[in-house]
Amino acid sequence: MSTAERRFNVAVVGATGAVGETMLSILAERQFPVGEIVALASERSAGGEVEFAGRKITVQDLASFDPKGVDIALFSAGGGVSKEYAPKFAAAGAVVIDNSSAFRYDDDVPLVVSEVNPEAARKRPRGIIANPNCSTMQMLVALAPLPPQYGIERVNGAACRAVAAAGREALAALRGQPANLLKFQ
Repeated sequence: MSTAERRFNVAVVGATGAVGETMLSILAERQFPVGEIVALASERSAGGEVEFAGRKITVQDLASFDPKGVDIALFSAGGGVSKEYAPKFAAAGAVVIDNSSAFRYDDDVPLVVSEVNPEAARKRPRGIIANPNCSTMQMLVALAPLPPQYGIERVNGAACRAVAAAGREALAALRGQPANLLKFQ
């Protein structure tokens, strides 16, 4: 099979969360060459459905899932989940891309911003790739093209974090706030 025809079995861990659903949406939107897609979440969410490429897929329980055969595992279910399950997926042969803070300070896990240091993803002794938090990623994309002679020694910044990072309940609360303010509540 040629590289152009290669398809990847992809697992999205945390598929029922706002970020997990966005991962599924982007994979479909960009027509990533998916062979099989698996949506994984907690036992509580198992049996529910999420959408991928215009079809519904059933969410499976992460704790009972066998990662054998998964090529790429996208993790966005929090640091505790990543620490427990990412090494299991990597040991089964998957390339794990973790969106949590679990591995950001691990010397054996490359910290990758694809627009800045994509080559770092090639060396992954533990089979896991981490990314910095969203604020850092945006800043690095803007700063990386600056020539070294500018001598940037320090950057001070302020970031407004997305409510989506706090989950669905926070998003629902935010949606209700304007109405409550207008009702003087």
